Amino acid sequence: MIRIKTYKPLRPGGKKRKRLALVFLLFLLTTQFLNVYGVQRFPKPEFESGYFQPETLQPAGRAEMLAIMDVFFLVLSLAIVTWLVLKKRSRTGVFWMSLASLAYFGFYRQGCVCSIGAIQNMTLALFDKSYVLPLSAIAFFILPLIVTLFFGRTFCAGVCPFGAMQDLVSFNPQKAGPKLNTVLGLIPYIYLGLAVLYAATGTDFIICRYDPFVGIFRFNASFGMFIFAGALLISGIFIARPYCRFLCPYGVLLNWVSRFSWKHLTITPAQCIQCRLCEDSCPYDAIDMPVTGKNPEIRTATLRKMILICLLIPFFTVLGGWTGSQLHETLAGVNGKVRLSRALLQPAQTTGQPESIEITAFKSSGKPVSQLYAETSLLLKKFYTGGWVLGCFLGLVFGITLAYRMVTTYKTDYTPNKGACFSCARCVDFCPVTLNNNTPKLT
Repeated sequence: MIRIKTYKPLRPGGKKRKRLALVFLLFLLTTQFLNVYGVQRFPKPEFESGYFQPETLQPAGRAEMLAIMDVFFLVLSLAIVTWLVLKKRSRTGVFWMSLASLAYFGFYRQGCVCSIGAIQNMTLALFDKSYVLPLSAIAFFILPLIVTLFFGRTFCAGVCPFGAMQDLVSFNPQKAGPKLNTVLGLIPYIYLGLAVLYAATGTDFIICRYDPFVGIFRFNASFGMFIFAGALLISGIFIARPYCRFLCPYGVLLNWVSRFSWKHLTITPAQCIQCRLCEDSCPYDAIDMPVTGKNPEIRTATLRKMILICLLIPFFTVLGGWTGSQLHETLAGVNGKVRLSRALLQPAQTTGQPESIEITAFKSSGKPVSQLYAETSLLLKKFYTGGWVLGCFLGLVFGITLAYRMVTTYKTDYTPNKGACFSCARCVDFCPVTLNNNTPKLT
């Protein structure tokens, strides 16, 4: 008979990795802080005294080669990380691969093109036929989803530079708890819905505008984005991957697709022996615990729950759609044409104030005001329809989330939650079971 001792594996090179991450974090924050408060050394050039700006030559060949190289490294990185997660089951390999992705996709390619921002490119291409969609944007949007459908979220594990940046500072992650995870987990759906709405109407690419890490990758973050990124990294010390879990809109799509993954990461390579060593190994609360102690619910109570769920989901969907339609003018206020029309329609509010640059530019363009108002009216109709769609989507998500909380799923083993699991392979280091003969590791 084999006796199993308490097994708590040390992360390979854990102390060295923490020191390396701390030095890296201090370096980033220091350089960004100095950049924000940097003083301009030379006055801006003056172009109003007969200056002729020469035609800019764009090296299209080099840009095309960079796009091909980006897609090549994306495919290669996805293949390597998937192999490390599913075959080698190596957390150390995933960690070093994430550093390589951070170096290339983050600092070398400066965070662009990225799968998260590609959501907006894909949306705009669907609603604006004149927009030319780059092939690299298609690849960065589609390829991680395809890999996730077959093998889980290995893209998040070691390819996404945003996740790698946050993994570096996860020194002492604490669990947030199921209730807080559920509430904060609704934010990415709101962010995704707004990003799609503003991209579909040609208003703005808000994911790129409010990207917290691109400014760090390019060493040109504004003061506001520096504070935002710094807050995320500092909170990431105690809450693992706050952006990935509670903000990332692309994570919503990966969550959906991963639930149907063909072959997903497993905590144990063989039969679970219920040692409970992996119980606290996941900093993302992505391990579903066994639920076997409760007796199965009686048929009447189960039927009542199902009826209530079937009533709640349509109710929240319609309520959300109506609420979104009522807020369409507020949502449209972000659009530049809508703001300009409001400024021209309400000149009394700007009496005594200098004329804005936008109004001056519009007047100098010679464009009729009636044409601007007609375009604005069309935009408001689009936002009204978009408000209905956005509200219905968020109401449906809220209803399904509430229904999921009401349903009890009975499990016998510790298993990764396919949707929430980042496939980072942390939990496999805590499992004492080996593949051969289900033999536990001994200490």
